[in-house]
Amino acid sequence: MSLSLAEADTTTVEQADEAGGGLWSDAFKRLRRNPAAIIGALLVLLFLAVALLAPWLAPYDPAKQVGFDQIRPSYVPGPTSQHWLGLDTQGRDELSRIIFGARQSLIVAVVSVAIAGIVGSALGLLAGAFGGWVDNVVMRVVDIMLAVPGLLFAIGVAALLGQSLKSVMIAIATVNVPIFARLLRGSMLSNRGADYVLAARSLGVRRRDITLGHVVPNSMSPVIVQGTLTLATAVVDAAGLSFLGLGSADPSIPEWGRMLTEMQDALSYAPHLALFPGLGIVLSALGFTLLGEAMREAIDPKFRR
Repeated sequence: MSLSLAEADTTTVEQADEAGGGLWSDAFKRLRRNPAAIIGALLVLLFLAVALLAPWLAPYDPAKQVGFDQIRPSYVPGPTSQHWLGLDTQGRDELSRIIFGARQSLIVAVVSVAIAGIVGSALGLLAGAFGGWVDNVVMRVVDIMLAVPGLLFAIGVAALLGQSLKSVMIAIATVNVPIFARLLRGSMLSNRGADYVLAARSLGVRRRDITLGHVVPNSMSPVIVQGTLTLATAVVDAAGLSFLGLGSADPSIPEWGRMLTEMQDALSYAPHLALFPGLGIVLSALGFTLLGEAMREAIDPKFRR
C-alpha cells in the first residue's frame, strides 16, 4: 500500500526524531563509561557547588580583616584550625576568599561564554543560511578578529573599556565570538548537503523551514561542545586579566587572578597563598576541559567504534 506525501513526510520526521534521540542517548551512555568524563563532571559539579553555595560555605566575610593583628613583616600565618587555608597578607581568611573567588570566576565564565555563543551563533547562522556576499562579509570580519592573538585582543578590549568586571566579560566574549561563528557556519554547510535536506526539498519544504527546522538544530551539537570547552579558557582568561589589573576596580572583591597578584611580594615566605588560588584555576579549567573533550568524542561519529 503506497503512502501519501503527507504520510511519508510524517514518517520521515518521526524517524529523524528517533535517530536524534538515539544519538544523544548513545552519547550519554558513552559519557558514563568514560573515566575522563566522570572526573570532569565531578570537578565541574564541585566548582558549581562551591560557587553557588559560597555564602553558606565561607566561614568568614571575604572582605573582613579577621586576623590583621597576626600579620608581621615577612610573616603570614599558615593554615590553622580557625583558618583552614591561613590568612592573606591583609589578614583576611584565605578559604573564604577562595570560595567567593569561585563565584566570581563562574559569573565571568558563564556570562562571557553566553554572550560569545549568542553573538557568534547569530553570525554563523547568517553566513551559513544566506551564503554569497553575506557569507563573505561575515567571514572576512571573523578572519580579521582571528588574526589578532586572543589574549592580546582581550587585553586591548578590557583596557579600552576600563577596569571593571563587565569589561572582562565583554573582552573574553569578543575573543570567542569568531570561534562560535566559524563552527556553526561550517556545521551548517556540511549539513546542507545531507540526505534529509534533499528529501525535504524534494517534498517542497521552504528553504527557511529547512534551515531553521532541520539544518540549525542538527548543527548545534558542535557548538554546545565548544561552549563547554570555552568555559575552561574563560576561567583562565578571567584570572589572567585580573592578574594584570584589569578586573574589578573594587579590591575587596575576591578574584583568583588578583589574589595571585596581591601575594607576589609574599611569595618567598608564604608560597601557600599562590598555591590555593592556582589550584582553583587549574582544577576548574581541567574539569571543563575533560568534560568538553569527552562530549566531543561521544558525539563526533569519527570517534565511535
